[in-house]
Amino acid sequence: MASAASTLERNTGFENSPMTPAIGAELSGINLSEDLDEHVIANIRQSLLDHKVIFFRDQHLTPEQLLRFASRFGELEIHPATPKDQPNPEILRIEHGPKSKGQENMWHSDVTWRTEPSLGSVLSAVEIPAVGGDTLFANMNLAFENLPEDIRTKIVDMTAVHDIARVFAKRLGKKPEELHDKYPPVEHPLVRTHPETGLPALYVNAAFTSQIVGMDRQESDSLLATLYRASANPEIQCRFRWSQGAIAFWDNRASQHFAASDYFPARRIMQRATIKGDRPYFKANR
Repeated sequence: MASAASTLERNTGFENSPMTPAIGAELSGINLSEDLDEHVIANIRQSLLDHKVIFFRDQHLTPEQLLRFASRFGELEIHPATPKDQPNPEILRIEHGPKSKGQENMWHSDVTWRTEPSLGSVLSAVEIPAVGGDTLFANMNLAFENLPEDIRTKIVDMTAVHDIARVFAKRLGKKPEELHDKYPPVEHPLVRTHPETGLPALYVNAAFTSQIVGMDRQESDSLLATLYRASANPEIQCRFRWSQGAIAFWDNRASQHFAASDYFPARRIMQRATIKGDRPYFKANR
């Protein structure tokens, strides 16, 4: 990480400060509202690969600027929770306050219910509480590596079902069957190979994973509970305290996140742009 950070500083003029040995770095000395050149974008992408999640302070991006920055890393997707008449459909507005307690307080990776889940998400702080509302991130490569060897060996050839209805049937007021018509449950490997780094990462989450294929429900639930606990180790995490105008950009292929909902009834408003990814796979030999 140190060599990657020094390269970024030397070649781009912005600083890269790791948050923990395991995950996270804050990039400073850069203005994301500008039309950044390809060299800078390439170095930001490398920092994302190195640290799994990167942060920027004092950006205060308009929705259009947020979309322009996120689109430099790939095509953007539209979330089904986005209102159909919204001016910028690629932006998912996440708003909680006195009438809506935060519901993102579980470890998860975004939209794993898609056949091709997202590459990453760019989240912008529009309004934050005076205290609370932090987001935690976990390195899922280390979550996998820290598992006992017998479990690692057991799960690399397994797949699990991911289902949008587990979370969004209630939130969108729809029956699971309605959601499944457009977003049927999909199978993904329990361990995915990162398409750019080649590193294996644990790829199940309590939000969207419903069952391991080929196991009865009790056995599946037991193993999944063990795998879910792997992200809860503070030694593979970082915790980001938001400030007005801050940006977090995380790699959904290599990390999970947990949005602490400890600020109720205060308001917290965020805007998210999500970059399309590819179908997860596992490859034994890097």
